[in-house]
Amino acid sequence: MIWYPYEQMKTMKEPYKIIDAEGPYIYTKDQKLLDSVSSWWSNIYGYKHPELTNAIKTQANQFCHVMLGGLTHDPVEKLSDKLAQILPGDLDYCFFSDSGSVSVEVALKMAHQYYVNKGQDKKDVLALTHSYHGDTFRAMEIGDDPDYHFAFKEKNHVFHIDTTIEALEQAFAEHHDTLNCLIVEPLLQGAGGFLMYDVSFLERARELCDEYDVLLIFDEVATGFGRTGNRFVADLVLPDIICLGKALTGGYIGHAATVANHKVFDAFYSDNPDHALMHGPTFMGNALACSVSLAAIELFERDDYMSKIHHLENIAKETMRGFSHESIKEIRIMGGCVCIEVKNPATLKGYQEYAYKKGVFARPFLNFLYTMFPYVLTDEELILILNTMKEWFE
Repeated sequence: MIWYPYEQMKTMKEPYKIIDAEGPYIYTKDQKLLDSVSSWWSNIYGYKHPELTNAIKTQANQFCHVMLGGLTHDPVEKLSDKLAQILPGDLDYCFFSDSGSVSVEVALKMAHQYYVNKGQDKKDVLALTHSYHGDTFRAMEIGDDPDYHFAFKEKNHVFHIDTTIEALEQAFAEHHDTLNCLIVEPLLQGAGGFLMYDVSFLERARELCDEYDVLLIFDEVATGFGRTGNRFVADLVLPDIICLGKALTGGYIGHAATVANHKVFDAFYSDNPDHALMHGPTFMGNALACSVSLAAIELFERDDYMSKIHHLENIAKETMRGFSHESIKEIRIMGGCVCIEVKNPATLKGYQEYAYKKGVFARPFLNFLYTMFPYVLTDEELILILNTMKEWFE
């Protein structure tokens, strides 16, 4: 029996069974559905894209996977070079893993051990209120092999702040001596409620991190590749470490990257074996994932997807302009995200079934009715998704 995510198994309704998918559509036996959430925000180029599918098939005809321990291959080398090329600044050192959650774990380990390697006791983390950085929990803590975990004897303490510059400055004033990093979902907080904030917060964060010798980590697993209306938020403010996932492969297969700058990497580059980063997911640098990632990045650049995103963002703003309802607290739009936050979660009960009948797959949660739409939508398809959301309130 399948144990489904984020569900009470005893009371969950039967999931929709998908028998085919193409473009922005998924198909059940009796319905054609626009996927308004891009398979958890990852499938930005649509399903069954011939170039992405072919990249996987071509690589599979050679080999599907070899470990990176003592081995290497062309797809992982080319992807590492490509990410170093397209990412801003000196974000050049790519550590691959198999999911966004693990990429964040790697980033936090890098930040912690960076200071251990430098002989500094800085074990605390600063993060945002309503932040979400993945579902992994205590995997390393319950391990009992000091060869892998010797650098992490001291447990991190995490401080949370809201996205005001006042709170940011106060946190640094009080805790800068023990902070090893500030980690943020830049501009757009995803699963915490699609909260949006101004770039000035990140600009001030960069200044404070530089002033107090704290690493700045951008979790762009969800925000990367155009979701905020920026290619990467790192193009606006440069972090020390960036985490990428989801759309990295176009949503075709699980893969992620934690990319560090030269300063971070140099703290691990040593004759001392204790300074090595002791982390190694089995499927890191998977050849199929690297191959489809390379094809996906080529699509993004060649077909000018940033222009497509800006166009669809404008369509969304025009479609939602002036819309309101007494049960709605706020409507937020940024890049490829539209969120309607309601005052009472009961307002959204039954929406998924309603949208299904209208030909839209949606997955609201808590107080949030949202779309993180694929970038291959036509204007009419996006308007259908948004009108379905609006009509629910009417």
